[in-house]
Amino acid sequence: MSEDRRLDVLRAIVEDYVATREPVGSRALVERHGLGVSPATIRNDMAALEEGGFIAQPHTSAGRVPTDKGYRLFVDRLSTVKPLSQPEKRAIGSFLEDAVDLDDVVDRAVRLIAQLTQQVAVVQYPSLRRSALRHVELVPVGQRHLLVVLITDTGRVEQRTLELESDVDEAVVAQLRAQLNVAAAGRRLAELRESLGGLLDAFAPVDVPLVRQVVAVVEETLGEQVEERVVLAGTANLARGGHDFAHSIGPVLEALEEQVVLLRLLSEMAEDSASVSVRIGRETQHEGLLETSFVTTGYGGEGGPVARIGSIGPLRMDYPATMAAVRAVARYLTRILAAG
Repeated sequence: MSEDRRLDVLRAIVEDYVATREPVGSRALVERHGLGVSPATIRNDMAALEEGGFIAQPHTSAGRVPTDKGYRLFVDRLSTVKPLSQPEKRAIGSFLEDAVDLDDVVDRAVRLIAQLTQQVAVVQYPSLRRSALRHVELVPVGQRHLLVVLITDTGRVEQRTLELESDVDEAVVAQLRAQLNVAAAGRRLAELRESLGGLLDAFAPVDVPLVRQVVAVVEETLGEQVEERVVLAGTANLARGGHDFAHSIGPVLEALEEQVVLLRLLSEMAEDSASVSVRIGRETQHEGLLETSFVTTGYGGEGGPVARIGSIGPLRMDYPATMAAVRAVARYLTRILAAG
């Protein structure tokens, strides 16, 4: 059997099974798809696919369903990702553009993904360590306290209050504020240490302790990992499609509640070379997620992705549509954060 025809048969089986939830037989393939070969040839192709582990027969006399391996081949050989319609794109844009701050943007994005896919949506908050600084503000608070405000290119705002060793000199604070923004704007943590290190030379020895304190708090804040968190929406969608899971849906919901599991998966998927990454079944490497697939892509600032957004659903998911929805929302999210 030819490789191309085998892929056509597998693609037809995946599409029919996703649409009907029913095992797919050779007669259905002949009736619904113009494969251009006889039913006997299709049966031979299906037998070869089954022998290769790409499809399986759930019970005697039934049609065939895709396996994890079959879904993986299907996803890997997708030539195009189903594009969203213009009305869908406009709806995404208008819904996200009305957000008032980062929390609102993330909340809207996760609800939008859940609505578009009818699956569980997950959005990872932008990481400070991967974000670039947009602006640093220094605000004297009383005689010996200084408020340091960091605004990143993803719209995150972090505030830290410093207790100073001497009274605030507003002229020095103004000079430090200006030089900090020249040295730090547009740079990420890895680039900041070198550029901030040169600030000391521009200040009198008496002011060096203040400069050191401010530089230290900027670096420490951007280096913190405690902010790593994700937001979920649409878990009820899995419950409504509970018949897609051979076993109890409980382990799936328990796994989704463990942020460390999701953060590990998101971190691993960030290393993939594909623009939209897909983990199928056992590829998630978590017992509770063996009957699910995870589709994610990166979003963020001008320097590249700072976090990921995605959708989690049953193995029997509409992969092209899910990939398109995740990618579209990520693009709008990136555009809105960059404009903010």
